[in-house]
Amino acid sequence: MNKAHLAIAFALAAAGATHPAHAVHLNPRGLGQVLIYPYYTVNKGQDTLLSVVNTSEFGKVTKVSFLEGYNGRPVLDLAVYLSPHDVWTARVSQRSDDGGAALFTNDRSCTIPLIPSSGQDFSAASYAGGGAYPADGGPTGITRTREGSIEVIAAADIVPGSALDTATTHLQNGTPNGGVPACTPGVLRTIATADVLAPSSGLFGADSIVHVGEGTFFGYNADAISGFTDRAMTTPTDGMLGARLDGAHSSGSAFPNGAIASVPLDNGRVLALDYARGIDAVSAVFMANAIHNEYLVDAGLGAATDWIVTFPTERFYTDSFYTGGGALAPFEAAFGAPGQSNIAIHGDIYDREEGFTDTYPPINGCGFICPGSLPVTLPYEVNALRILPSTIQDSSEVLGSLLDSFLFPYPAPFNNVSGPGNAGWVKLDLTYGYQPAHQLSGGVTSTGTHVDLNGLPVTGFMVYNVINANAQPGMLANYGGAFPHRANVSCSVVNPPAPAQDPCS
Repeated sequence: MNKAHLAIAFALAAAGATHPAHAVHLNPRGLGQVLIYPYYTVNKGQDTLLSVVNTSEFGKVTKVSFLEGYNGRPVLDLAVYLSPHDVWTARVSQRSDDGGAALFTNDRSCTIPLIPSSGQDFSAASYAGGGAYPADGGPTGITRTREGSIEVIAAADIVPGSALDTATTHLQNGTPNGGVPACTPGVLRTIATADVLAPSSGLFGADSIVHVGEGTFFGYNADAISGFTDRAMTTPTDGMLGARLDGAHSSGSAFPNGAIASVPLDNGRVLALDYARGIDAVSAVFMANAIHNEYLVDAGLGAATDWIVTFPTERFYTDSFYTGGGALAPFEAAFGAPGQSNIAIHGDIYDREEGFTDTYPPINGCGFICPGSLPVTLPYEVNALRILPSTIQDSSEVLGSLLDSFLFPYPAPFNNVSGPGNAGWVKLDLTYGYQPAHQLSGGVTSTGTHVDLNGLPVTGFMVYNVINANAQPGMLANYGGAFPHRANVSCSVVNPPAPAQDPCS
């Protein structure tokens, strides 16, 4: 062990071998202990390119989970060992047009399992009734693995100079990208307790959805959660496979296994809310009563728009494997056959000149019997919401998603407009529910006030594509981009101690 490692080790020992505890929060600067990638896909001939970067001075034991989009069941879990300043990259591609997805990588960072050069197939076992998971009532075919979301959880930091540090640190040979770690199998598979510490922050990541043939590239940054846990999530027997998103923990919580969430509100206040369940603290930092983004659907430009709307914690509230029964608030429906857990929403569509179109019957009624209409629903953990699609087809127009829903205007004359414009923006109201309205309860302030957060835990982005058939004679060009959703955050208190102490006002 060199002098720098000795100094770090002595400092950690003096501090009780732990990092300072923090409340769970979304870091707007992009660094964290947990990374959430709202979408991957291999549909429409696309590939998904993934990167995970460790900016820390400590090596990290991370759990990387690929989750199918219907219900968030894992289709591939692996451990990725990142040495200090390391980067891990991989690609998700299809095996065939009617087959499942597979993971490919040429990266030299240590992984368990080792990814063969021919790729690692995603598995249907978790949702089809194999292994530790029962069947969930959704589709059982391998094509369900073709799209979903990705999680990266830093389960632990690696003690400098330890056997695990030696096994995972890249030995440099003086050439760019030439570093190779030992990846000693016995050390990786049986993680000694003395080799790990509670995880610190320092991860960031990005995802790109690429179609080489069409020349499209949609890139976005992963959401970063800091302060996720203040204890290592590894054991000598299972490594880090027990690390899950419901494992958030804060030593300052008043609950035995609780976690504190730091939630900034629209009114400028930042609430510290203590939850008995770690997953509720994670949901709290993603809560939004509405999300906003733009759209472009101009047929003359060959333009179409998809919104990815991902509920990153939904399975812990709707999947009986986690709930033990029905749905838990803020979600209203349990997941089951035919592979859905419908969430009612409400959209307001605005053109670029303030023209307004509703997507649901007017609140005061139509003046006579309204035409038949159902609420807009999002059925899955990962959803591709098609904004004003030009045609009803089997998949979304931009990303080729089969997890698609539609946002259409309520028909004229009930909105007193002929229809929405071909460009503008949408407000997606997430507080609307069947009964009751969407709310996350259970948060307690330091003064004992019980706070309900309005809406649903959500993340995602808007992606649009423009096809120019006349770029130059005989040439076709594609343009596009991906832009994260913007959100409103609000709360309510049933009986505040006094109006002046109402944190939501």
